[in-house]
Amino acid sequence: MTSADFSLAGTHSHGWIRFLARTGYASRSLVNFIIGLFAILSGFGHGGETDSKGALRLVLEQPFGKVMVGLLIVGMSGYVLWRLIQSLLDTDSHGWTLKGLAIRAGRFAGAIAYGVLTVYALSLLGVLPYDGASSSTTVSDSIASIIGTRPLLLLMLIVISAVAAAYFFQAYTEGYARHFDKRVADMDLVHPIAKMALCARGTVFALIALLLFYRFMTVNPTDTQPPGLSEALDFVQQLPAGDLLLMLLGVGFLIFSAYSACEALWRPINVEDAELEGQLD
Repeated sequence: MTSADFSLAGTHSHGWIRFLARTGYASRSLVNFIIGLFAILSGFGHGGETDSKGALRLVLEQPFGKVMVGLLIVGMSGYVLWRLIQSLLDTDSHGWTLKGLAIRAGRFAGAIAYGVLTVYALSLLGVLPYDGASSSTTVSDSIASIIGTRPLLLLMLIVISAVAAAYFFQAYTEGYARHFDKRVADMDLVHPIAKMALCARGTVFALIALLLFYRFMTVNPTDTQPPGLSEALDFVQQLPAGDLLLMLLGVGFLIFSAYSACEALWRPINVEDAELEGQLD
């Protein structure tokens, strides 16, 4: 057999993977756009849930909401598939260095996060049951029972802090630029959007790290559920000038939405590079 027989997918499948990956980036763009609007409206005193699940519920409430959620499910499923391909088959050539493995682990974590969100979207349509909070708590409790609550919180704190630092570093070094096709991408537009978007993303993860640090310092053995986006934004709103800060973060999510849209348009989807090595001849 030739190597083509054992490739990740044939030529036509490559086209579908590219389509699903781009649709996935577009879906991430829409979800972050809605979260940004939620945050801005909350800053103005209009209630609303500031997380990705709340964004899906808002979409469902719109005319043709079920159709729109169905399209988002397709897009998010594509995003999950692409993140798995990126992390497991290293399409971006990050390699096996410590830095490379950390980046690939982040891609894998993104696949898991959006996989959970996709299951939640399916539950909104009545296709699947969903009990994400309890299952997540069970996983956290299981790990805490093995290594202890404080070590678990410290581990999460280190990981989330590293993720936050990576976003800021990528913005400072313009590391994102190599993931755009400069032959077609408008880099004069991409650079300012990417830098602001990645800094905004880094700020959100830094806030979650701060909440984890607080939990680590005031540890409650029964509280092993990691804080999420909604808790981080609630924390911001409780600060002095919190409403203004929350609106600024909301703008950051809108900019990250624009960055995801740029990826949907101009990011190379290197499916051929994901073909398995060491195939039979």
